[in-house]
Amino acid sequence: MEVLTDNAGLFWQGFVGTVRLMCLSTLLAFALGIVLVSFRVSPVPLCRGLGATVVTVLCNTPLTVLFFGVTLGLPMLGLTEAGYFTLAVLVMGGYASAFVCEALRSGVNAVELGQAEAARSLGMSTAQTAALIVFPQAGRAAVPPLGNVVITLVKNSALAGGFSVYELFSTEKTLVERGYAVALVFLWVTAAYLVLIAVISTGFHLLERRLAVPG
Repeated sequence: MEVLTDNAGLFWQGFVGTVRLMCLSTLLAFALGIVLVSFRVSPVPLCRGLGATVVTVLCNTPLTVLFFGVTLGLPMLGLTEAGYFTLAVLVMGGYASAFVCEALRSGVNAVELGQAEAARSLGMSTAQTAALIVFPQAGRAAVPPLGNVVITLVKNSALAGGFSVYELFSTEKTLVERGYAVALVFLWVTAAYLVLIAVISTGFHLLERRLAVPG
């Protein structure tokens, strides 16, 4: 217990860093994911192909490779002066956007085609049909997989600790370097991750129940 009480400030700093990284990455992932799914379900073949290419590349590229490419490659090329935290948000948000896209696309596929056809027969444009008819229902169906995406973001945030971003995993490294037992520090850091994941999981479960269609 001493490792926690004596270093409560460090643990809190790491916890807040992880939460900030997760929240900002989630916002970016959802924003980009909505754009990507719009391309993926577009009636224009070129847009569908572009969306599919971006999603395929992101889903099949290891996150560590993206971290190295962005946090080390871009500054070396003089293309950005952003801090490592900002770069980590860009990497994690961009990476997760592909999975948000696929979660939303599965929701879109769950919407009956007849509803979109009925909307168009009433004179609604493709954009109006997507925004008012398809996406709201797709979002409801996609809540469980979207929850998994956010939980995965929390787990992946540990990678940011290797790129000068202070979060929970960085707290562990700092305390181990100060001479604390590795197993004990790891136990408390793991507990913090589990608490955060439990809160997210519960939140999405409640959201799913809230949005469920009666009957």
